[in-house]
Amino acid sequence: MERKFGLIGFPLSHSFSKGFFADKFTKEHIVNTQYENYPIESVDQFNQLWQEEPQLEGINITIPHKKAVISFLDHPSSVVKAINACNCIRKYNRKLYGYNTDVIGFEKSLTPFLQPHHQKALILGTGGAAAAVAWVLEKLGITFKYVSRTAIGNEVIGYEGLDSSIIKEHLLIINTSPVGMYPNVNDTPALEYTAITPAHHLYDLIYNPSETLFLTKGKERGASIQNGLEMLHLQAEASWEIWNSTTPLVQ
Repeated sequence: MERKFGLIGFPLSHSFSKGFFADKFTKEHIVNTQYENYPIESVDQFNQLWQEEPQLEGINITIPHKKAVISFLDHPSSVVKAINACNCIRKYNRKLYGYNTDVIGFEKSLTPFLQPHHQKALILGTGGAAAAVAWVLEKLGITFKYVSRTAIGNEVIGYEGLDSSIIKEHLLIINTSPVGMYPNVNDTPALEYTAITPAHHLYDLIYNPSETLFLTKGKERGASIQNGLEMLHLQAEASWEIWNSTTPLVQ
């Protein structure tokens, strides 16, 4: 009997997941298994998908449905509840279990780059990806501040209030915003890049282009850099592990 998995979101014209799993199934000789794209414009079509695809065992979720799917879950994980974002669902005994594998991918990819002096971080952006990053940083004991175009009280710094002293104090800078993503490759978060030092580590969740202008400017100042491609690979592998565990995993 054929196994089916897939990705929901809209649009899905540049989906990473389908190609990743096609390669994985070929390389690892995984047979009778499919991974398909399901471009769903409205989350109202969610239940219909499961009815039309009764063989579906699990799905990944991407923009814009990571929050909206939570209301359909029978068992959201504690992480999903904490950050209000779900990117992986497993159907088990006709119940839907929801997970967030972005946090797994981010933590595993970041940890090898961390140094003892990386005690404070700046998170650029305040969306769903930022919530996953914040959850991991809290787990690792790294304090952080959010940065966005608009300041919000003491919780979010506006870029106009981000002076060189703040940048020098926060040696880990993570871009969770789409600024700099293809095709807008000449855009970059409005930082004072002259304040970046070799002690800094810059992480951009964007992977296309593989080196954003944000990362290039950090590298020019001697900082270590990484993009989001490894995180994507790791979160996909984590989804596969969840779908193939003997019982639903606890997260």
